[in-house]
Amino acid sequence: MARLSKENKATRPTRAPTRRVARAADRSAPRRRTNDTPYHHGDLHEALLKAAERVLERDGLAGLTLRAVAREAGVSHAAPTHHFGDLTGLLSELAAIGFRQFGQAMAAADASAATTPEKGVASAKAYVAYAQAHPGMYGLMFRSERLDHERPSLHEASEASFAGLTRGVGASRHEQISKESLSLDQAAAIASAWSLVHGFTMLLLDGRLKTILDRSPEGTSVEALLTAMLRLSAGRSARP
Repeated sequence: MARLSKENKATRPTRAPTRRVARAADRSAPRRRTNDTPYHHGDLHEALLKAAERVLERDGLAGLTLRAVAREAGVSHAAPTHHFGDLTGLLSELAAIGFRQFGQAMAAADASAATTPEKGVASAKAYVAYAQAHPGMYGLMFRSERLDHERPSLHEASEASFAGLTRGVGASRHEQISKESLSLDQAAAIASAWSLVHGFTMLLLDGRLKTILDRSPEGTSVEALLTAMLRLSAGRSARP
């Protein structure tokens, strides 16, 4: 009887865990954070760049850190480093996006105008409009000390933007300009056009044009002031 009792005890089926034990096991299992997002590898790369742009426009360049981008995207702090290497890598990829958006806006403006003078005015307005809509991105694009211009994506995008500027200046001069080899006169024309629009844009973003606009004829807009400047510049360049 004693042997039978031992055999019965040995062969008795194991009981299922109690609810208390099951609940304890559930508590010990790792939980997904509420802000975790199940990205695919390629999706996370793009999501981090979009998060970086939001942080840049909201908090400025000083607030754009790898940790801030990770928090904005709702991923681990290591994710931006894994995809971009360091902050310079992230900023360079973000600036490349800016140059591509910028180039597309300029090309669309150029295509919308009929004559060469109209194309020049339309492109200049598109230049300023992009900077007004994306001041953080525009500022980053021209902060060379924070960027790696050897990074292929940024190098390609910035070169394409410069090529667009070169084509526009060439069209206004009724000649085809090679961006690889410029005469002094061509270089001066490109630098003059760029300086005018870029300088106007920076003064506008810094709020330094307010005094001029306040003292201009009533109703003078930023666009009207820019158009008058371009007309004045064109008149001067047409003189012998």
